[in-house]
Amino acid sequence: MNFTVEAQSAVKKKVSIEIPQADVAKELDSAYRELKKNAKVKGFRPGKTPRNVLERLYGKEVRADVSSRLIQEAFLEVLKDSEMNVVGMPQIDPPELRADGPYAFDAVVEVRPELENLKIGGFKLKKTLYRPTEEELEAQIQMLRKNLAKMEPVEDDRAAAAGDVVLVDYEGSKDGQPFTETQKTTDFSMKIGDGLIHKDFDDQVVGMKSGDEKTFNVTFPGDYYNDKLAGLEIAFDVTLKEIRQEVLPEIDDAMAKRLGKFESLDELRKQIEENLSKGYAKRQEQELHEQVFTALLDQQTFEVPDAMVAHELESIVSEAQQSFSYHNTSMEELGLTKEALEEKYRDTAVKQVRRHLLLGKIIEQENMELSDEDLEKGYADMAASFNQPVDMIKQFYAQHPDRVDIFKHTLLEKQAINLIIEKSEIEEVEPELEKPVEDTPEG
Repeated sequence: MNFTVEAQSAVKKKVSIEIPQADVAKELDSAYRELKKNAKVKGFRPGKTPRNVLERLYGKEVRADVSSRLIQEAFLEVLKDSEMNVVGMPQIDPPELRADGPYAFDAVVEVRPELENLKIGGFKLKKTLYRPTEEELEAQIQMLRKNLAKMEPVEDDRAAAAGDVVLVDYEGSKDGQPFTETQKTTDFSMKIGDGLIHKDFDDQVVGMKSGDEKTFNVTFPGDYYNDKLAGLEIAFDVTLKEIRQEVLPEIDDAMAKRLGKFESLDELRKQIEENLSKGYAKRQEQELHEQVFTALLDQQTFEVPDAMVAHELESIVSEAQQSFSYHNTSMEELGLTKEALEEKYRDTAVKQVRRHLLLGKIIEQENMELSDEDLEKGYADMAASFNQPVDMIKQFYAQHPDRVDIFKHTLLEKQAINLIIEKSEIEEVEPELEKPVEDTPEG
C-alpha cells in the first residue's frame, strides 16, 4: 500500500491512499468464497453457484463491503505508519471498487496542532480578597424571611392597590359570547402589577374592594404570548373575593428554626457567611484561572480542529439541555434550537478547545502523571460537590470505564493550572467598590 500526506492547513491533512490490485483481488476472492458457502441461488446446489452468477446477483453489495473493509484497514495502517495525531472521523468519499486495478481514494483528516513549549511560571497574577459584607448577610436573611412569608387577608375595608395580592374570579367573553381562552376561572391569585393576564387587567382591579364586581374591556397586543388572544378585545367580568397582604416573620431564633436545621439566628448567620465565603473562594479561583489562560494564550497562536470544537459544542448543548430539564422546561418551550445554541456558544467552544490543548501541552511538557492518591482525592472532591458517598462515585466510573481517562485528564489539567499559579507571583488586592451612577442633566 502506498500513501502520501498533503497539508491543507496546520490542522487539516489530505491523505491519498492506493491499495495494489493484488490486494483488491485477494479481498474480492475471499468475499466471494464466503458468499458461495451460504448463497441460495435457484438452479444451483448450496456451495456450487459459479462466481460469475454471484457477481451478477451480488456484485454491488460485495464490492461495497470489500471497499469498506479495505478503507478501514488501510487507514489504520496509515495512522500507525505516519504517527499523525488524528482527531475526529476522516472525511472520505469512496469511489466504486474495480477488480481490474488498484483501489485509490482520498481521506481528509484533522490533527492536533503541534505546540511549542510553554512558559509556565513567573506570571504576575492578582488575587482579589473578596469578603462577605454585612449588607450581603442582611440581604440573604431578608430573602429567607420573604420565603417564609404568609399571605393573610387584609383586615380593614380598603381598596386593592398596586403590589397587593388578590384573589379573583373572572370570565372573559368576545362579542358577547363566552371565549374558550378566557373561560370562567375561580380563586385566581395574582399580584397587582405583575401583569399575569395583562397590565390593563391589573389597572382595572386597582380600587376594587372585597366583594366588588366589575366589567371592563382589555385589548391584547398583536404580539401577545398566547396567539389565540393576540389582537383581540375581551370583555371581563371580575369579582374580587379577597385582598391579601404579605406578613413577614420576625428575624429571630424562631425564624431560623423554621428553616429546618438551625437552632438559632446566630447559627443561621454563620452558615450564610460560610456559604458566601465559599462562593467568593470559587470566584477567586475562577479569576486566577482566567489570568492563567490569558497568559498561556498570549504566548502563541494556533489553529484548532473543527472536530474538537464540534465535540465541545456538543458537550455545551448537552449541559444546557440538562439544565433546562432540571428546571422543567426544554429548548423548544424556550423557542431555542440546537443550531441557535451552537452558534451562540461557538466562540466559547473554541476558547475551551484552546485551553484544553494548552493544558495538554503542559502535562506532556512537564511529564505530569496522576498518582493513586491524586485519583482518590479527585473522587472525594467530586463526591463532596455532588453530596454523594465516595463509593457511589467510584461505582459510576466502574460502570463507565470509558469516562475514567477523561476524569483523570481533567484532574491533570487542574494540577497543571495549580503548578502555574505556584510558580507565579500573586498580588493580593482589595475588591474595587462599585461606583454609583451619576445623574445626568437628562436624568
